Amino acid sequence: MRVLISGASVAGPVLAYWLTRNGFSVTVVERAPALRKTGGHSVDLFRPAMAISDKMGLLARIKERATGTNWMTLKREGVRRPVRVDLSKIFSATPDEHVEIMRDDLSGIYYDAARDDVEYLFGDSITAISPDGEVRFENAAPRRFDLVVGADGLHSNVRRLVFGDESRFSDFIGAYFGVLTLPDTFSLDGELLIHVGVGRTAGIYSARHLDEARALFLFRSEGELDYHHRDVPRQKDLLRGAFRGLHADVDRWLDELDRTPAFYFDSITQVRMDTWSRGRVTLVGDAGYCPGPAVGGSTSLAVVGAYVLAGELARAGADHERAFPAYERAMAEHVRGSRAVALSAAKTLIPTSRLGVSGLAHGARLISALPAAPSRALLRLTTKSTRVYNSMTVDDYAPTTKGGHLIRLESYE
Repeated sequence: MRVLISGASVAGPVLAYWLTRNGFSVTVVERAPALRKTGGHSVDLFRPAMAISDKMGLLARIKERATGTNWMTLKREGVRRPVRVDLSKIFSATPDEHVEIMRDDLSGIYYDAARDDVEYLFGDSITAISPDGEVRFENAAPRRFDLVVGADGLHSNVRRLVFGDESRFSDFIGAYFGVLTLPDTFSLDGELLIHVGVGRTAGIYSARHLDEARALFLFRSEGELDYHHRDVPRQKDLLRGAFRGLHADVDRWLDELDRTPAFYFDSITQVRMDTWSRGRVTLVGDAGYCPGPAVGGSTSLAVVGAYVLAGELARAGADHERAFPAYERAMAEHVRGSRAVALSAAKTLIPTSRLGVSGLAHGARLISALPAAPSRALLRLTTKSTRVYNSMTVDDYAPTTKGGHLIRLESYE
């Protein structure tokens, strides 16, 4: 059974790993000329994704690459006194198997896990997919595959070719985000510095193994902005305009825009589709059900989705007509929960009023002031992402296990 996967970020390599372990022959095509090193922001792996990573034998490597961010300093626009937060209290309220890691590091770890068993076609892209599985590429000769999987992100090429224009499935939730890489000359030392104003939030942080920093920008917009997702100069101008005058620190970060070696900008958009599968083609991760970049736990959702898709294909004996519907049923509740998390997180992280800005600061101050146990209890009650990911369950699709059993992700004391 020959499977073609488009995309080599997170979902693609995880899916490739589990498919090869179940006897599938896998090819991954990636538009970039090599594994992407985009200077991406940090991502959270919650317990379901950590459990899957552990089954892959990758947990130790992932923990070694954790960012090591321990403190947050929050500054409100127009207010001199900052709020300092012990992030260990927040992380202890999330599942005990939780890691914050740079996306590029995570992608590299998953890629290495199965690189010797998978054919990778870098610097190429799919141009056409026929119903019988014939695939045409920009550079490589046409080939026939039994199945094709789009793991190529929010702006999925596979989704466009098979399901239609992106605008049919995109639900803009009113915000944008950007990430730029800059020199670590701000003496961060395990600290996340955040500036918050009405409708805009900017922060800077690093990781203990990096000699550079990341600046992350989130801002609200009443309507969708006019730009192309590959027009970087236009994106940089939009970012400058959105954050002009927030704080001198932020101005210094933005001064690096013309010198940064890596920059990313996109809308915070949810992908909503009635089905992620058509014929021999299906979608996984952000390509099929992005809950919202930077706010919805999409990385963990992509890992879980890839694992479930591979497991259902193996369980169905490679019969995609049985496996694809089973995959969608298994993921439906997780997708709905992640969408709700994203909407809530966007509202909290990018306050819409001065009252919201003050509420964010006062909440952070309360968490810091309380002893560890009460602060964890408060966070469990108020942090939707913790509740959603604590309640997730996923089947054990171990290749050597018949029927599988349920891994239950229990609440934590």
